[in-house]
Amino acid sequence: MHSAMNELKGLIEALIFAAETPLSLERLVALTERPRSDVRAALDALRDDCGRAGRGLDLYEVGGGYQLRTQIDYAPYVRRLVKDRAIRLSQAALETLAIIAYRQPVTRGEIEYLRGVDSGAVVKSLLEKNLVKMLGRKDVPGRPTLYGTSRYFLEFFGLRELADLPTLKDFAALDPQLIEADPLVEEEMEKGHGH
Repeated sequence: MHSAMNELKGLIEALIFAAETPLSLERLVALTERPRSDVRAALDALRDDCGRAGRGLDLYEVGGGYQLRTQIDYAPYVRRLVKDRAIRLSQAALETLAIIAYRQPVTRGEIEYLRGVDSGAVVKSLLEKNLVKMLGRKDVPGRPTLYGTSRYFLEFFGLRELADLPTLKDFAALDPQLIEADPLVEEEMEKGHGH
């Protein structure tokens, strides 16, 4: 039995490592053809193994599935390796992405109203980077496109689901200098405190 669990744990590790996107529990059950309870137990054992000191990888639950990611302690070294592949987001893209993430579904007009500037090119860029997606059309005259975050957005930011996004309280817990450096956060905090 113990050897069967080790074999399943190794199989799951190989599948997650080879996958381009996070693998859901259901997908792992289908791929391994093993009972759900066994797959869950193997995932727990794999997470425990990865959590030990000296390991380079950790098992994360992101974007509705499981993914192996490098340990945070090794991030500076890994960044050197992947520097050319990194997705860079401008301040405008981050502002737009934050509006979409927290207000979705949202139209381009609503984004532009909140930002105060034309955001068509930024939204297009976020669509190309697969961080946002079109969710449909709003049932108003002109039927503008509704935007929301993609599954890749969750994976990119290491989130299991949208509910894992930081709240205003999380931002308030940051170093006050960081809050002051970000006009969007400061503005939202003032609104939240009724100033």
